[in-house]
Amino acid sequence: MTGKRRGDGETPPFIIRKLRSRRHALPHGSWKVAYSDFMTSLLALFIVLWAAEQSPEVRASIANYFRNPRVLEGRPAASLMPAGTGVVAVAHAGAPTADPEDEETALQETAARIEAALDADLALRGLRDQVRIDLTPEGLRIQLVERDDQLFFEIGSAELKPAVVRLLRLVAGIVGALPNEVAVEGHTDRRQYARQGRAYSNWELSADRANSARRVLETSGLRERQIVRVVGLADHEPLVAEDPLDAQNRRVSIIVRHASARRSATAPASGPAALATLSRPAPERTP
Repeated sequence: MTGKRRGDGETPPFIIRKLRSRRHALPHGSWKVAYSDFMTSLLALFIVLWAAEQSPEVRASIANYFRNPRVLEGRPAASLMPAGTGVVAVAHAGAPTADPEDEETALQETAARIEAALDADLALRGLRDQVRIDLTPEGLRIQLVERDDQLFFEIGSAELKPAVVRLLRLVAGIVGALPNEVAVEGHTDRRQYARQGRAYSNWELSADRANSARRVLETSGLRERQIVRVVGLADHEPLVAEDPLDAQNRRVSIIVRHASARRSATAPASGPAALATLSRPAPERTP
């Protein structure tokens, strides 16, 4: 056996190996993908928590959008949620819609949103049959109709009950998103107001009730100067003409007016057109 033999007390040599780091030319970016997923999930959680704290009409609007997201396509003046939520601003507020067909569609969508919001609100679901919504030549008409067992005002008074205040706030939050002008009308039945002699009649009572509704609407979502007319009609336009004392004749009507109604009201007629306008009988309104 040949070779050099290591002594018993000899210390073995130390071997140091240097490992080279194998880095890519560019740093890893995988953490960005994970971070973006985390931020997306956090944003989704925030939106869900925010929506859960909103009013029933806002939740109904969000639900309607996800059921039919194409409803708002091509309509820059429309918004997903009613005005006053502090999130979605109404573009071109106050400007009438140029296309009458688009305006008619917008009013129909507004009616559907109000009905959906009523169905979504447990506190107002019992008043569903007392809200009459229809389209008239003047515009979208929303009528809050009384019943003998469900009054919106104190008897012989313009003081609003809590149920109708909540109802008016719901309507204001949705109608306030439209550029259309609004009129408010008060109606009574034919029972004559008996107190304070003849100094206070159904004329004053219907006007005061319309004005009470106007105050709630303007503080609950309608824009400044969106309401252009507040009128009391007493018992002269009954909803149930065959029974002037029917409780349904006591109501407040909120009319979202067509843009054409605004143009015809602001454009004065002259010459023969003015004479024709003055001699033309007033059109009959269908209840």
